[in-house]
Amino acid sequence: MGLKKIEDALTLSRYAGLDLVLMNDNGKLAVAKIMDYNKYRYERQKKLKEQQKKQRETNKELKEYRLSTTIDVHDFDTRVRNAKEYLLKGHRIKAFIRFKGRQMARPELGEEVLLRFADSLSEVSIIEAKPKLDGRQMFMLLAPKNK
Repeated sequence: MGLKKIEDALTLSRYAGLDLVLMNDNGKLAVAKIMDYNKYRYERQKKLKEQQKKQRETNKELKEYRLSTTIDVHDFDTRVRNAKEYLLKGHRIKAFIRFKGRQMARPELGEEVLLRFADSLSEVSIIEAKPKLDGRQMFMLLAPKNK
């Protein structure tokens, strides 16, 4: 509506039954709009929620699964089943084994368990990082297959 005095803008907004909202106050001239502020706030919150939803979709989580060299068959199958669900949702998986005591003498056993874990998830995942020994821990990264 152009340049107006504050009093004139307030009377216009009251006449229209709307609010006078200050949009920008960093220059010589303050910029204000005549609008329904509650509706504006609602739409802004709606846009913010949509942006957060899109951000969550792009930033998938990294789920961790702790295995051991002496893991039982049923425990292994349970972890595979849970990992499969997360991979189908699009999450990445970090499987790791922490070696204790004398297990450090045979790290190849841990590598076998990790490779078996990756092999059982091969239809829904790819190996992003092969098993790697880091101190007393060996880890591997799995990523979901692209459709």
